[in-house]
Amino acid sequence: MARINYVELPSRNFAASKDFYKKAFNWSLTDFGPTYAATMTGDVDMGLQGDMPEATATPLVVIDVDNLEDALAAVQKAGATITKPIFQFPGGRRFHFKDPSGNELSCVKGD
Repeated sequence: MARINYVELPSRNFAASKDFYKKAFNWSLTDFGPTYAATMTGDVDMGLQGDMPEATATPLVVIDVDNLEDALAAVQKAGATITKPIFQFPGGRRFHFKDPSGNELSCVKGD
């Protein structure tokens, strides 16, 4: 069953963002390179995207799916606009899309 499992935030000041979430909520963030960090609780996690050309303009809701290709076909059939086709990243594959209201979301299938 598809469910929200991740929220990715654009981070214009990566170091300050990491520091804020550590201080405000005592969250431990794991670094995945110099411009990306994430919580790793296994529930609904949060990532900080500090690479602004790769970041979305607003928070990105990520939906975990059983089959990425089937999800891509389903969102296209339902009227979504694909903004990033399926791509590989450390931990899995995903694609981005905009719903009919212009909200950008992502579907992911983990490794």
